[in-house]
Amino acid sequence: MQTPAQVRLTQYARGGGCACKIPPGELEDAVARLIPARRPADLLIGVEHGDDAAVVQISPTRAVVATTDFFTPVIDDPRLFGQIAAANALSDVYAVGGEPLIALNLLGWPRDVLSADLAAQVLSGGLEIAGQAGCHVAGGHSIDDPEPKYGMAVTGLADPARLLRIDAGVPGQPLSLTKPLGTGVLNALHKATGEINQAAVEVMTTLNAAASRAALAAGVRCATDVTGFGLLGHAFKLARASGVTAVIDHSAVPLIEGTREALRAGYLPGGSRRNLAWVAPQSDFGDLAEDELLLLADAQTSGGLLVAGEVPGAPVIGELIPRCNTVIAVI
Repeated sequence: MQTPAQVRLTQYARGGGCACKIPPGELEDAVARLIPARRPADLLIGVEHGDDAAVVQISPTRAVVATTDFFTPVIDDPRLFGQIAAANALSDVYAVGGEPLIALNLLGWPRDVLSADLAAQVLSGGLEIAGQAGCHVAGGHSIDDPEPKYGMAVTGLADPARLLRIDAGVPGQPLSLTKPLGTGVLNALHKATGEINQAAVEVMTTLNAAASRAALAAGVRCATDVTGFGLLGHAFKLARASGVTAVIDHSAVPLIEGTREALRAGYLPGGSRRNLAWVAPQSDFGDLAEDELLLLADAQTSGGLLVAGEVPGAPVIGELIPRCNTVIAVI
C-alpha cells in the first residue's frame, strides 16, 4: 500500500491547482459562441461575464446555484489536496451569494501508478470540507486518467434579490479582498522542493462562507472570487462587466508570509505570467516593477473574495471609478 509520505502527488501533474486553468483569453474565445442572443428571464446569472456560478430563479424567493471546479494536485498530501479542491469548488457558490446544498465528486486517477487508498484519502478530504460547509456529498463520477484530478460539481440555493454579481459594481465603491495573495507562488515552491507553507495551506482550506455572508449582511451586491486568473485578472473581469475602472493600491494588497521570498527565488506558476499578459493591454501599471505586478497576477488556488464594498476584517485594496481609458489601474 502506498502511503502519503511515499508519494508526491504534484509530480504526477504538469500544472497544479487553479494555475492549470486554460489561459483567460483562449477560454473567452471558446466560450463566446455559447452566449445566447437573449438570456432567458429566469437565468439570473449566465455565461456572459464569466461569473463564478450559474443562477436560475425557481420561485420569487429562491434560486438554484450550479457550478463545477476541479484541478490537478496543488499539494502532495492527498487529504489536504481533497480539502483544498473542495473548498475551491464550494467558493463559487459563496462568490455569488449562495449556500451550497449538495456536491458530487469529480475524480480522475492514474490507477496503474497511484493506489486506490490514496484516492480514498483525497475523497475523504473533500468530504471533510463539505461537512464544514453543511453540504451533502452524494456520489459523483470517476475516470482512469494519466494525471490525478479532483473537484466537485456543487448545487446551492440563493435569494434572487440578494445575489453577488460580477457586473454590479458602481463608481465610488471600495474594493476589499478577504484572503491574502501568494498561493500560486508558494504552490510552485512546494511542487519544486516539497516545502510546505502552512499559512498557504490554511488560506486554501478556509471556506469563503463567512466572507460571503458578511458581504451580503453589509448590503454588497458585487463580488467575485480570486482564483486562477489572479487578482488582476478577476478585477479586470469585474470592472469590464460593470463598465468601470478598478484602481488597485498594490501596497494595500495582503500577501502570505514567504511569498516575496519565494518569487525572488524564481518560483512562479506559468499561469501568472499569462494572466499579466492578458490584462496588460487595457491596464495602466505606471512604473511598478514587474515582480510587484506578477504578485498581483499570481494564479491563486482557493483564494478569497474580491468585493465591491467593505467587509468587516477585510482590507480595502482599491476602489471603482468611472470608466476611463483603461479597465485596470495600479498605483
